[in-house]
Amino acid sequence: MIEKAKAFAAKAHQGQKRKNSSEDYVVHPIRVADLLKQAGFREVLICAGYLHDVVEDTSYTLKDIEREFGRDIRDLVAAHTEDKSKSWQERKQHTINTVREASLELKALIIADKLDNLRSLQQDIETYGNEVWKNFNAGPDAQRWYNQSIAAVMTNGLNPEEVPDYFCEYKHFVEQTFD
Repeated sequence: MIEKAKAFAAKAHQGQKRKNSSEDYVVHPIRVADLLKQAGFREVLICAGYLHDVVEDTSYTLKDIEREFGRDIRDLVAAHTEDKSKSWQERKQHTINTVREASLELKALIIADKLDNLRSLQQDIETYGNEVWKNFNAGPDAQRWYNQSIAAVMTNGLNPEEVPDYFCEYKHFVEQTFD
């Protein structure tokens, strides 16, 4: 199932590129899935890692995900998918609220995504400086608020031994990027 999800993501994101980069977009969900795999999460979550941006950024729907991968993966992807009809602020506040209340698996998926995004952003800042912000829907102050808010609530409801190591790395990247 993992290879099927990886292939589906590659097909869905074919031709898409990352912001500020000529890198194929599919590299991002591959890195997210790899983080989840390295942290020891189950196959369903690793598949959701590959598929997390498919509905948001391609013509595929949640019905397509459910038909190909089942309800559990569909539900994880759905919980992570932003409603693009809402404003940037509304979408990001919804994600913060979701992370605050989410299960460990959903938190793990969202934080893996956010960590990979911040790793890329930091590389882009080193390469292009503040020009990178021109390609975002919100500038550095709004991005600071968003990422700091995610970091502040990501461990809510978790026992310390449940928290994946990469959550600490995300917190570090938030501090390093925005402080």
